[in-house]
Amino acid sequence: MADTVAESAEAPAAVRHAEEVMGTVFSFDVRGGDPAAVQSALEEAVAGLHRVDEVFSTYRDDSQVSRLARGELTVDECDPEVAEVLGLGAEAERTSDGWFSTSYGGRLDPTGIVKGWSVERAARRLATVPGVTGVSVNGGGDVQLLGVPGAERPWRVGVSDPLRPGGLAAVISAAGLDELAVATSGTAERGAHIVDPRTGRSAVTDLVAVTVVTPSVTWADCWATAAFAMGSRQGLRWLESLPGVEALLITAGDEVRCTGGLAARLG
Repeated sequence: MADTVAESAEAPAAVRHAEEVMGTVFSFDVRGGDPAAVQSALEEAVAGLHRVDEVFSTYRDDSQVSRLARGELTVDECDPEVAEVLGLGAEAERTSDGWFSTSYGGRLDPTGIVKGWSVERAARRLATVPGVTGVSVNGGGDVQLLGVPGAERPWRVGVSDPLRPGGLAAVISAAGLDELAVATSGTAERGAHIVDPRTGRSAVTDLVAVTVVTPSVTWADCWATAAFAMGSRQGLRWLESLPGVEALLITAGDEVRCTGGLAARLG
């Protein structure tokens, strides 16, 4: 879980909203732009999230993904977003050597990529509104940051400490960057829900949380999930090999392991 912090005494006008959808809460913070135009774009973004839930939910028997999994639809008969997400999932599976997958136990389940992709898509839609200077979208702890909340004030994201409820393990700063994403996978909030694609069962590792920092929350979410399934040693080595990716890994024994460049993003 992560919380966005915007410190700004002289911040542009803000439009904020929280929406319950996809089994979690999406929080929006949009700075600058005409409030009416921002509100209109926000309503579009929220409607888009509910549409994504209708199309991709594995808990709805009538969703396109559920029907696709049962062989009642082909990919070509689904909304174009289904092919887009499955294509991204296939790319994530190749990059992670199979540690990330949109199929578990022979059944289609793109859950691991849909939320991050939805967060990023909503954030980028809001950033197109004329005059908007900064956007933060937080979907259940997966955060996409674009622009800045105010003059000389970067977005900052607090990363929850999985072993100390209410505490912070780190604060990530987007200072000097036009876009940054933060995503965490772990057991603190939802228990052992991360699947090892190689067994189809819950991943058993020495980790309790992996936080990934990179420009795109779509990939940050995927890489955090894959690294968690790998475990701390293999996961850290793999994350170090990915360009533009930094990470914080916390083990059940309260060991903290970081990629070499993470320190530059702390603050």
